[in-house]
Amino acid sequence: MRIVYMFITLFLIISITFFLMKLLPGSPYANPEKLTPTQIALLNKQVGLDKPVVEQYFIYLRNLMSGNMGVSFQFNNQPVSALLASRIGPSLQLGIQAIVLGTVVGIILGAVASIRQNTWIDTLCSVIAIIGKSIPNFVFAVVMQYLLAVKLRLFPIAMWDEGIKSTILPTLALAMSPMADAARFIRTEMVEVLHKNFIEFARGKGMTALTVAFKHGLRNSLIPLVTLLGPMAVDLMTGSLVIENIYAVPGIGEQFVKSIMTDDYPTIMAVTILYSAMLIVVILIVDLLYGLIDPRIHIQGSGKR
Repeated sequence: MRIVYMFITLFLIISITFFLMKLLPGSPYANPEKLTPTQIALLNKQVGLDKPVVEQYFIYLRNLMSGNMGVSFQFNNQPVSALLASRIGPSLQLGIQAIVLGTVVGIILGAVASIRQNTWIDTLCSVIAIIGKSIPNFVFAVVMQYLLAVKLRLFPIAMWDEGIKSTILPTLALAMSPMADAARFIRTEMVEVLHKNFIEFARGKGMTALTVAFKHGLRNSLIPLVTLLGPMAVDLMTGSLVIENIYAVPGIGEQFVKSIMTDDYPTIMAVTILYSAMLIVVILIVDLLYGLIDPRIHIQGSGKR
């Protein structure tokens, strides 16, 4: 049943986005003010915009079922699937690097803060998390770009043509938010978990403080974090517009905003479908991870309770 619900959800998102997209002001053609009404009518007929919206909707669904996402109105009439395929790589790379780096560092900070609760170490870790959450990532991006790229010349200022060095600064900027969230959630949950009876029992068996904290405390603190990081991972993997613009990353986030500004309907729909499908799949993966983290939890409908 969960798979059925996933497809229903995706269908509703596609349908709502399609009709909302038609309400966007403006024209999908470049320099429409230079076109005559006759030329616009011919272009509308060529791309199917002369038909009623409902008919356009069913034509789009039929084409989508065959894997045809249409042709971009603005970007050299490229097939939308090819346009996104050329841009999703950088966004995925940055997103995966940022979520892994941010989560690992955040878990370490949160765990250390909970173990050293109410000490200067706890305060320092909490301050780092607060700074990472309260300051927008584009501020970190600009500061790092100025200090590390312009002044110290350790990394390229922008562009995407110098290998792994081109990814370091945007990855660090994007990683700040998941780092801060992971640190805050892990610290809060572990402080509560470390005062439970089973933790005292584990300590009574002679386990070291670090073993108790990471083997028992951390594992029981991961569920809220997994819930949070699932949608955040999709958001990072599908691109961050501001960061991609600052570092001139040819990613999907930049493409999405350009398509909205130019009323490039096929591209808008394709990016929306891609984002929604990834989010739905990640939510399913998160549900499955619950059972791995805590075997007492089972997905409803799996036949287990």
